[in-house]
Amino acid sequence: MSTVTPDPEFSLRPSGNLARRLLISRAAQGGAVIAAALAVVILLILIGFTVVHGIGALSWSFLTGNLPAATGQAGGIGPALLGTAELALIAGIISVTLGILTALFLTEFASPRVAAPVAATLDVLAGLPTIVAGVFVYGIVVAHFGESGIAAAIALSMVMTPLVARATLESLRRVPATWRDAAAALGVSHWRTVLTVILPGAASGITTAAILAVARGAGETAPLLFTSALYGNNVQLNPLHALPNLPLEIYTLIETGYPVSVQMAWGAAFLLMMTILLVNIVARIGLRRGERKRGL
Repeated sequence: MSTVTPDPEFSLRPSGNLARRLLISRAAQGGAVIAAALAVVILLILIGFTVVHGIGALSWSFLTGNLPAATGQAGGIGPALLGTAELALIAGIISVTLGILTALFLTEFASPRVAAPVAATLDVLAGLPTIVAGVFVYGIVVAHFGESGIAAAIALSMVMTPLVARATLESLRRVPATWRDAAAALGVSHWRTVLTVILPGAASGITTAAILAVARGAGETAPLLFTSALYGNNVQLNPLHALPNLPLEIYTLIETGYPVSVQMAWGAAFLLMMTILLVNIVARIGLRRGERKRGL
């Protein structure tokens, strides 16, 4: 078999526009790699810094005790943990309900003319500064009824609902069209198809969206500044009153400047950060397993 010898008069190296495009492509790839590496490094530095400063504050009394009244004395974050869990639960119920119903409306019932502006509204809400949600709820609810856990949950749900709706929308769209066709061929009504075929098929994605949204809401601070910032140092579970919460307590402890309070703030930040991190990891693992079971 003869071999082909390249003509030395013609270079195989790219030149002109091709060379410029290849150069731009390599520069873009390099920039993307550097940006990704930088993001990972920043995250690792943040985690490491918080672990070093906060892990020493963890103890059973720290997790269950009452908060110090900004006096620089040792205490615990028990009331704030309970308040944060209650706020996340109430906001989760509101946002998951609204998010799933919105996604079902967009995928199963809305015409393209109606679906487009609703989807655009979800995108706008997803990018809305969280402090705007707090100010809005303050003007609508707090200004008339005072600060309360309900007002805080409404503000948090405004942040969480677009996340649930968008993720649920993607999960519903990934349900195979053949499932809908099979249900229609069997004479199953549309609403029954939605309840017994489509929603179960997207259950893993919906569950993941709900968990991630609750984790996001549990770490929000800005909406709580205007809706549930006034509280005592004792356990308060009545959502009609302002509830203690972990994000605002971290801010309060840092502002006191007392060494003990600052150490507690680092411990609370470490606990909150690790909880959100673990929740995100578990949710994404659950999503991957659900997708593999469906063959996606």
